[in-house]
Amino acid sequence: MILEQLTVGQMSVCCYLVADEDSREAMVIDPGGDEARILTLIADKGVKLKYIVNTHGHPDHVCGNRRLKDATGAAIVLHRDDAAFFDRPEVGSYFSMLGLESSPPADILVAEGEVLRLGGLEFEVIHTPGHTPGGICLYRRPDLFSGDTLFVGGVGRTDFPGGDARQMQEAITSRLMTLPDDTRVWPGHGYGGLSSTIGAEKRENPFITGGLF
Repeated sequence: MILEQLTVGQMSVCCYLVADEDSREAMVIDPGGDEARILTLIADKGVKLKYIVNTHGHPDHVCGNRRLKDATGAAIVLHRDDAAFFDRPEVGSYFSMLGLESSPPADILVAEGEVLRLGGLEFEVIHTPGHTPGGICLYRRPDLFSGDTLFVGGVGRTDFPGGDARQMQEAITSRLMTLPDDTRVWPGHGYGGLSSTIGAEKRENPFITGGLF
């Protein structure tokens, strides 16, 4: 598997290029800016972009969708709950203050337990509401792309519209902390570091160890 991490955009989003080495099918997770860099990486790796996956609908994670889709024809993937939530005019108006480009409508709406395939690779959609109603993580052992649900030593904010601390705690505790300890965590921002493991977060993340939700 090809896995490349880029820090992109004015909000320093951790963006990922993931591809199957045999079929060369690829996805970009959370293109939050610097689309030219992402497109150059796609070309350098010699892969074909199949999916543009958003772990959630916040503008800093979707603002590169339009340019990547226009350049590659890839399908935009989003959880159905975020598609409905961010389609509400009052929600769009609130987040427009960030001044980032909005995304075209998603082409594929996913739900808990569905699978995205790149050649011979399969990635499970784990629904983790709390940061947004339709937040997701993608899991293919041993890798977890955790978006803004789980950071290194932290968790996503729940004080934006659509946030819910109780849902966040439940999702992390019941869905993520039950994964194998050697699961590699690839977060949506590098606030505490650019990668971790589930085992390390169980031991060291104060939200997990100290109940700080």
